[in-house]
Amino acid sequence: PKEQFICEISQLHTSGAGRWTTMSASIAARRFASRQGAAVLAANNLGAAVSTPATPLCRSFSSSNHEIWRDPENPNDNTPQVLRRDGTYGEIDKTRGFVDYSRNPDAYRHPLERVFDWGELNDDGHDPIERTVQAARCMDCGTPFCQTHTGCPVNNLIPEWNDLVYKGQWREAIDRLHKTNNFPEFTGRVCPAPCEGACVAGLIDSPVTIKNMENAIIDRAWEEGWVVPRVPTFRTGMSVAVVGSGPAGLAVADQLNQMGHKVSWASRDPDIIRPFHFS
Repeated sequence: PKEQFICEISQLHTSGAGRWTTMSASIAARRFASRQGAAVLAANNLGAAVSTPATPLCRSFSSSNHEIWRDPENPNDNTPQVLRRDGTYGEIDKTRGFVDYSRNPDAYRHPLERVFDWGELNDDGHDPIERTVQAARCMDCGTPFCQTHTGCPVNNLIPEWNDLVYKGQWREAIDRLHKTNNFPEFTGRVCPAPCEGACVAGLIDSPVTIKNMENAIIDRAWEEGWVVPRVPTFRTGMSVAVVGSGPAGLAVADQLNQMGHKVSWASRDPDIIRPFHFS
């Protein structure tokens, strides 16, 4: 059923929502089985559609428990509707999002797949509709502990860019994320996410998928070409050296460079050029 998993051999791109990926039928079958908790999957039926070890274009709906494409009573209505916890369907609404929708984080790739490559830890991620559902779970708290000293160490403006993702304003979301975070490419992947541990929704339910949201924002920014060099308009003539090429050292170099200083940083790693001029 399309609410669970869709694997299309043809290159028909239906609504445009979601991400198309290329994967083998066997990997697609394993991922589907792991997500559904099924012990047995009719992989033969899936493989029968592929006479050779081809790589069909598959579209995996992580939001299988949420999305329906249109109102069955109104075939002209193409507005996505989602399943709420109470069993009813309706358009995505943030007013009671933390009550209506369940936490659905990005699934991890199977370890037996990950050990053979240097690819991402997570799978291909959610489609845009499920990403909107997860953003709708952000409560717009009066006191968002996720961005305070009890949560995010860099004080990311988490409720603000969650709301922008919910509204589909991705360009504004990356601008807001870059206000406090020099390299969300790093933190969106390797950070242990203390923000989720401080999430108010997590007091009585599951926290918002903040880390996945951050990663989705920066990945979208790279795809759209929004991450570009920020060359200072003037130079102070002063030089600063930064020792260490980790996220902290790179963030310091980025900040000093934006202030107009000439920055060089060095690392003990022989694979990294030293000194490297940050401009």
